[in-house]
Amino acid sequence: MLTGTPTQEDDPRRSTGPLAAMEARAQFGSSPRGARLARRLAVRWLEEWGCPPPSDTSCTVALIVGELTANAVRHGRVPGHDFALRLTLDPEANLIRVEVSDAAATKTPPASAPPPCPEGESGRGLLLVDALAARWGSTPRRPVGKTVWAEVLLP
Repeated sequence: MLTGTPTQEDDPRRSTGPLAAMEARAQFGSSPRGARLARRLAVRWLEEWGCPPPSDTSCTVALIVGELTANAVRHGRVPGHDFALRLTLDPEANLIRVEVSDAAATKTPPASAPPPCPEGESGRGLLLVDALAARWGSTPRRPVGKTVWAEVLLP
């Protein structure tokens, strides 16, 4: 369930100069539906910020959001707790930062993507994140849980 709305320091539709710093965040039910909604909302936010859905940036961020939110639902789900998505556009650093926070304090992703089982049907999500993101990692979240983040360079 979506419980948040985007917050922006400046309306990109009225901006006539360079991109302004932007931030958007929302909270979702920890379910496959919540992960799908998070991905769709991320694409909408990017479009509002000037990155149309067919652009490489939008496609890359959508894939990363999809993988991180799917992991939050599958591995970070704690009954009674939602997960949160935060996107930040930082034009000075020329990047978009994706953050997905969940309530599970354990199973922090490793510093590099683990090799998948060749016969497995899953386990390749972090390999994709590792290949597409300029950098990624995780941090503990207070009071409980963790935040997995990835940074995508703008073209």
